[in-house]
Amino acid sequence: MEEGRFCQWTVFRSILAILQWWGFNVTVIIMNKWIFQKLDFKFPLSVSCIHFICSTIGAYLVIKVLKLKPLIVVDPEDQWRRIFPMSFVFCINIVLGNVSLRYIPVSFMQTIKSFTPATTVVLQWLVWRKHFDWRIWASLVPIVGGILLTSITELSFNMFGFCAALFGCLATSTKTILAESLLHGYKFDSINTVYYMAPYATMILAVPALLLEGVGVVQWFQSHTSILSALVIIFGSGVLAFCLNFSIFYVIHSTTAVTFNVAGNLKVAVAVTCSWMIFRNPISAMNAFGCGVTLVGCTFYGYVRHLLSQQPPPVTTASTPHSPRSLKELVPLVNDKLDDKL
Repeated sequence: MEEGRFCQWTVFRSILAILQWWGFNVTVIIMNKWIFQKLDFKFPLSVSCIHFICSTIGAYLVIKVLKLKPLIVVDPEDQWRRIFPMSFVFCINIVLGNVSLRYIPVSFMQTIKSFTPATTVVLQWLVWRKHFDWRIWASLVPIVGGILLTSITELSFNMFGFCAALFGCLATSTKTILAESLLHGYKFDSINTVYYMAPYATMILAVPALLLEGVGVVQWFQSHTSILSALVIIFGSGVLAFCLNFSIFYVIHSTTAVTFNVAGNLKVAVAVTCSWMIFRNPISAMNAFGCGVTLVGCTFYGYVRHLLSQQPPPVTTASTPHSPRSLKELVPLVNDKLDDKL
């Protein structure tokens, strides 16, 4: 009886974790698009900087004031040598995501973001000479095919926004790969990652945002009629962006890898649907089909990764110098679960 109740509670907790993760994720995306489109606050560097400031304050409150998570101590030298380079790539990732939201619909941007597994595999294969199981490569076919179909049939296509989203995928892959190599020995969770990276990201973005967008922001303040309500939405998106990171940590510990992957792809479908209902951006039948093919490919990719992770490491011998040295060379060295999104 007690075991049955425990199973029911586990299932309920997993569903609750996924729903609140979906809620924060979709809300942040919709709010950012609303800021750029409806509020006419077309300053992606400034929006990203505000998000990082809110995340810096939030992580400090969680770790130092509320003490909900223990602080992972990192040597000052390691902070500059390891964390600062990741923070720089982290900035590029977030800024490119916000830039793409300014120019292309949420549905198109979310579909392109699903291209990240492909960029991760290709980047590791080209730069780090990693070897991957043939099933990993096969799972990339529907992802790439779906992206191509969606791009060709996108009715609101914008080349600048498309390139920003595509390079954002590359930045995401680079960031997560660097996290594995640079933070070796530090078992970071989402909150500690934000605690260390957000202040550096704020410093990196503050000067460019001031120089490139400062005049525009001042003009926006002078011309906008409802400043208070607009600022509530802008800073509210920053608070929700931090909550999103906290929700990622919760959902990781409440679901399995396969469930997380499937839920992540369904989250994209939810975001696409919600954005269409709010912004009414035109979506053709072939465009929707391409998005569906991409999500199926991402689900298959996650399933293959799960299968390979369950296999024992291959036995290597001196006669097979080109064999993978460990299971880590069979699957990407990327923990999709800890892919923090601000």
